[in-house]
Amino acid sequence: MFTLPQKDFSAPTTCLGPACMQDLGSSHGDDLEGECSRKLDQKLPELPGVGDSAMLSPDTSYLSSRGRMIKWFWDSAEEGYRTYHMDEYDENKNPSGIINLGVSENKLCFDLLSWRLSQSDMQRVEPSLLQYADWRGHLFLREEVAKFLSFYCKSPAPLRPENVVVLNGGASLFSALATVLCEAGEAFLIPTPYYGAITQHVCLYGNVRLACVYLDSEVTGLDTRPFQLTVEKLEMALREAHSEGVKVKGLILINPQNPLGDIYSPEELQEYLVFAKRHKLHVIVDEVYMLSVFEESAGYRSVLSLERLPDPQRTHVMWATSKDFGMSGLRFGTLYTENQDVATAVASLCRYHGLSGLVQYQMAQLLRDRDWINQVYLPENHARLKAAHTYVSEELRALGIPFLSRGAGFFIWVDLRKYLPKATFEEEMLLWRRFLDNKVLLSFGKAFECKEPGWFRFVFSDQAHRLCLGMQRVRQVLAGKSQVAEDPPPSQSQEPSDQCR
Repeated sequence: MFTLPQKDFSAPTTCLGPACMQDLGSSHGDDLEGECSRKLDQKLPELPGVGDSAMLSPDTSYLSSRGRMIKWFWDSAEEGYRTYHMDEYDENKNPSGIINLGVSENKLCFDLLSWRLSQSDMQRVEPSLLQYADWRGHLFLREEVAKFLSFYCKSPAPLRPENVVVLNGGASLFSALATVLCEAGEAFLIPTPYYGAITQHVCLYGNVRLACVYLDSEVTGLDTRPFQLTVEKLEMALREAHSEGVKVKGLILINPQNPLGDIYSPEELQEYLVFAKRHKLHVIVDEVYMLSVFEESAGYRSVLSLERLPDPQRTHVMWATSKDFGMSGLRFGTLYTENQDVATAVASLCRYHGLSGLVQYQMAQLLRDRDWINQVYLPENHARLKAAHTYVSEELRALGIPFLSRGAGFFIWVDLRKYLPKATFEEEMLLWRRFLDNKVLLSFGKAFECKEPGWFRFVFSDQAHRLCLGMQRVRQVLAGKSQVAEDPPPSQSQEPSDQCR
């Protein structure tokens, strides 16, 4: 079994001083992405990656048609996640419970975060924090966000706090942007496979659709890697949407990408932005994994680092603490846009998606603590991510399973096509259910609107003993066995078992 690098973080290594949150990173973002697999009929918006509206319950007369659709999403889209929470693994209380390798959360650094968030400088209450504030967020927080993004995104000029809006997470950001940028029934282009919960984020309030740019695993033509996005593919998808009478208002890019872990080069970003400007499309760039690039050779660059944006009034950048700081339960997200009409419209929706003043104060304290972030948190987080990634990668190689991984994010895109008797999404779902029956939750490719059955996302950002046990159960399923692996009894658990390589 691999061992995560550990240090003693009971005290800071330097004097911190007083200046020392479509796969769950939204409310339940990844649980939604991990289940949606069928299509809606014409009575509801046609959405990729969701189920069959014929399954709508007949006993929903209390609800509007919109309410029925929202309830239907909940009923049909969370089977695996609900099953997991009813039988969640606990090494002492429920050792045969479900191991969750399906939800993209960072569970590696609770010790670091709990220490930092419990320091005295985080505990402050004053009248202004308990009263209504500017719906864009308190100015002190927006100033810190602008400084934080300027530094970590390496912007050529300081970013401005008036271009910052803070909300309660990335899901709210997607929902708000879709609502203020699109009319009902209009669409965003989005490359596949993609974080599937975005389907719900843009639909449930705004009734906005996604027009998929389908990418292939086979490297052909001028492509240099599987599932490569090109301007030619964007142009083709845009033409297809127009031919079907769908008006496209924007393009969604996730960088680093979920579930592929791909990182777009500055040249690629520039090409996509020029394409969007040519067609007067908004571009939403989700950079929620920007500080979770654990391979230095990956060469990540934020879109905000570009010398000049082709169309700054239509370029909107998202970031949140849910992934990079392992705080998916805290619910903090931020929008950076130079378009003041967009910023004001989104801020108006913060009446429903705002942050408490106390959380805003804590986030400002965290983001300004550059010493702790740079000297303690980021180096250790990257080391732990890399160790966990190496372990799962080696396990997959030992099984002879192909996979894609770029050294960013919390997941590996795994090719299990050889385990499907037939290349169908029905067989993919059956394999997913076998994993769940054997007490390991994964996310299947159809949930990401992957066009090829048999791809799965494995999340590796978890503690060593859970990863080891989860991979044991994966091996059992792929070997055709049905027994559920458990942890050894506590008296025997001091040393790794022989099965945990």
